[in-house]
Amino acid sequence: QVQLVESVGGLVQAGGALRLSCAASDRIFSIYAMGWFRQAPGKEREFVATISGTGGGTDYRDSVKDRFTISRDNAKNTVYLQMNSLKPEDTAVYYCAAAPGFYSRYTRDYVKYQYWGQGTQVTVSS
Repeated sequence: QVQLVESVGGLVQAGGALRLSCAASDRIFSIYAMGWFRQAPGKEREFVATISGTGGGTDYRDSVKDRFTISRDNAKNTVYLQMNSLKPEDTAVYYCAAAPGFYSRYTRDYVKYQYWGQGTQVTVSS
């Protein structure tokens, strides 16, 4: 069982920046593709970004490309989501998730993610 602990989100003005982090309990962290998903009130959970186990590959949803950056530090068992130029429509609960067996790959597929963090609120004011 892998435990994922996310950092506290926060309230930021539109155009601002915020960095989320997610620490994993498994020392063999590199076998997991990591992903960030989000869920806004009244909406379904949606994919935001993913990174391969090695960190060599990333993928983003179109609406966050060029604004968000996912990265990982396997020595610290931690994945990050740097969010720049935030917009009110980015307001949501953000979840990190781990997909085992994706050492050199990444995935957007929700069902491949076996472990989930507790979620952290990000609110962007206009």
